[in-house]
Amino acid sequence: MQSNEILGVVDSVSTEKGLDKDVIFKAIEIAIASASQRHFHEDADLYVNIDRETGEYSTHRNWIVFDPDNEEFHHETHISKDDSGLELEEVYTLQQENIKFGRIETQAARQVMLQKVREAEREKIVEQFRSQNNKLVSGSVKRVTRDNIIVDITHEAEALLPRDKLMPGEIYKINDRIRAILQIVEVEGRGPQLMLNRSCPEMVTELFSIEVPEINEDVIEIRGVARDAGSRSKIAVKTNDGRIDPVGACVGMRGSRVQAVSSELGNERIDIIIYDDNPAQLVINALSPAKVESIVMDEDSRSMDIAVNEDNLALAIGSRGQNIRLASKLVGWDLNIISNEEAEAKIKVDETEFLAKIIDSLEVSDEIAEKITSLGMGSFDDIAYADDKIFSEFIESSEEIARIKSSAEDAALLEAMGAVTEEEDNIESLSDLKLSEENIQLLSNKGVKNKDDLAELSIDELKEIIEISDDEASKMIMKAREHWFK
Repeated sequence: MQSNEILGVVDSVSTEKGLDKDVIFKAIEIAIASASQRHFHEDADLYVNIDRETGEYSTHRNWIVFDPDNEEFHHETHISKDDSGLELEEVYTLQQENIKFGRIETQAARQVMLQKVREAEREKIVEQFRSQNNKLVSGSVKRVTRDNIIVDITHEAEALLPRDKLMPGEIYKINDRIRAILQIVEVEGRGPQLMLNRSCPEMVTELFSIEVPEINEDVIEIRGVARDAGSRSKIAVKTNDGRIDPVGACVGMRGSRVQAVSSELGNERIDIIIYDDNPAQLVINALSPAKVESIVMDEDSRSMDIAVNEDNLALAIGSRGQNIRLASKLVGWDLNIISNEEAEAKIKVDETEFLAKIIDSLEVSDEIAEKITSLGMGSFDDIAYADDKIFSEFIESSEEIARIKSSAEDAALLEAMGAVTEEEDNIESLSDLKLSEENIQLLSNKGVKNKDDLAELSIDELKEIIEISDDEASKMIMKAREHWFK
């Protein structure tokens, strides 16, 4: 390419596309280097520099300084210290003669340049919408394909709405108006893309922000949303002004506000509940009108056993488990609904097991062990740090009280050490499957502590806990099962 041709292309493309000239220069540099590559080895590292004033360009090639005795030494990409005069791992650069372009090289360079310009143009548009990421936007349907709906959101920008991001049963035709959440998504090999989503929780949040002025004024906060798109949602709201009822404000006069949101979402049912910092109280609010009798929390696994009476069991669980599933999403804990009878039976089992531990670890009689548990002590820590006066009512010797408390302290320490060791073994076990720390934590929160737990999951169950493809989930489960067959 001639220098005057390069300058002419830069001026015309920059004016037509509204892109900075330096962006066009870089696109042409990549295009010339790519077209020149066919005259060098496929592994050659080439780059081109264009003088921004004259349009003249120069071609350069890089080599990495490497030990020639190493079996990985490659003459096309590596060079020795003696030949380069540089230290190991440094980059040796040498200017090459510019390749004379024929018709094929020119066509190849043109295609690469156009591709890079399109990418730069797309990135410029994406940056214009960066501040609107996860916000509600409106547009008109431009084209409908089998897998996607292309939506014009401005005269210059269009976004992609995948069909799996629509709500069930939704159908759109060309020129239909549509509202959706704009999401900027990194697509491998294509960079950031403008995508739309109507099935995400943010859709509910944004629509309420439009219908309820108090939300934009920060008088009311939406603290959480759990959603089954097109069917049912639960939102937790909190007021920053004690004089205002957050649920009433979101419902509106005769239900006008919540009905407007529901209509936009295909008459999706919306439950509005009061937010509470206490997760147990939040669960009670989320399961209303089902009446909760008792809750047992396990903070280590972030799970709760929720006892309800038989009359409320079906109401608490909901159709196909929807109510308890949405409540679990909203609170961020694993919720298990059990009947009162099951809860009482579980408490009896736990008490019996702990009673046996007291007798064995503290070396006391059945009678003393039963009196200790009757005081409501449910752990060795409770016993170790209890007031001596409590024990003096049924144990005369102060030395015996001190011995029991010391033994309880030792037993508590052994339990803690065992729990830590088990947790470390579990983490190491899951780490063998090349899981990230974040995914290990997500699995742990759902009771998946080790390889055996993961091996018992189905592909769909694993995908519900962590973001993973069907193929990756299948391979991971089979990897977890390997030790079963050894």
